[in-house]
Amino acid sequence: ARAARELMAVLDAEPALGFALGLWSRRTPGFRPEWSNRLPAGTHGVLTDDPVADSAALDAWARERTRGLIDRMPVPVREGTEMVLATALAMATEWYRPFQACDALPDSGPWRRGECLTALRRSSTVLDRLDLADTPHGAVTGLTVMGRQGLDVRLLLGEESMRPAHVLRAGLEVLERRRPVVRGGRLPLGEPGPGLEVSREPSVVPAPPTLHVLTVPFTVEAHHDLTRHRELFGLTTLLDTGQGHLPGVAERPLALGAAAQSATATFTGQGFRAAAVTAVGMVGGCAPDRPRYRVTEIEARFDRPFGFLAVHRRSGLVLAAGWVAEPSHQEFPAGSPGAAADDRDDRDD
Repeated sequence: ARAARELMAVLDAEPALGFALGLWSRRTPGFRPEWSNRLPAGTHGVLTDDPVADSAALDAWARERTRGLIDRMPVPVREGTEMVLATALAMATEWYRPFQACDALPDSGPWRRGECLTALRRSSTVLDRLDLADTPHGAVTGLTVMGRQGLDVRLLLGEESMRPAHVLRAGLEVLERRRPVVRGGRLPLGEPGPGLEVSREPSVVPAPPTLHVLTVPFTVEAHHDLTRHRELFGLTTLLDTGQGHLPGVAERPLALGAAAQSATATFTGQGFRAAAVTAVGMVGGCAPDRPRYRVTEIEARFDRPFGFLAVHRRSGLVLAAGWVAEPSHQEFPAGSPGAAADDRDDRDD
């Protein structure tokens, strides 16, 4: 219990995160003081005899604690509901370097439909945000997109034959340092992994190796009825309403009537950003110089279904995970947050 409270305090202190615990009950359960006294202040609310009013109050709590991202409490309040226990987690960050909106035409995968996708692109000379892991199910390309508020997002692209669970598991193993990787600066020429192409290109000026990233904006929303996987979540015994449970919580026997989770995640480019590389090597009125140098170019394309992990940088805790089956079809307004990021920031990725 102490570790849980300490973790809640750490998360709540982060400007990018918002975490809350809520408990609502009728007056009848008779909570044991040794349990209820450990709850954070302001956690406990009271259920009335009006399920409609109670549901509205809990929905408002969900909206407030998730900054409007979740509109409703995932479990309903009914006449027989004795207690509702809920947690809410919200997170938001701006990239150190925003992406530039562009069009992309995938040449493979299920998003290859003969029409352009709304995509995001950016370039960087920091190569080690990119890595490649080898797993029993296939190779997985990973990219860390760093946020300004201590929250990073890992994009994960596996081989086309891999299942989403295998790709996400590989991403977790890399975070836990249980799966070795090859960093972007050590990738061989050619196509060393999913979505990757490493080449040596002619250039009229010397230049450091450059990583070009292409991905898509996305919004993922899901609602999970946790009772459908009661064994996985350890809920089998609690769902048995034929007997009481949790004697350490309340004097009155309790059983679990419903358990659910609503989640949403959105990835954008944080607005438009002009790219200075469009005019390289062009001199008005003069013949172009012959390329005298060859520079390393790494192209990383996330233009087919991929996974993502939202990671608390300081603790390494994974706060959200999901699979992007379809990209978003949206435009990004100019002047959005992060558009003035300094290219020289040493954390730029």
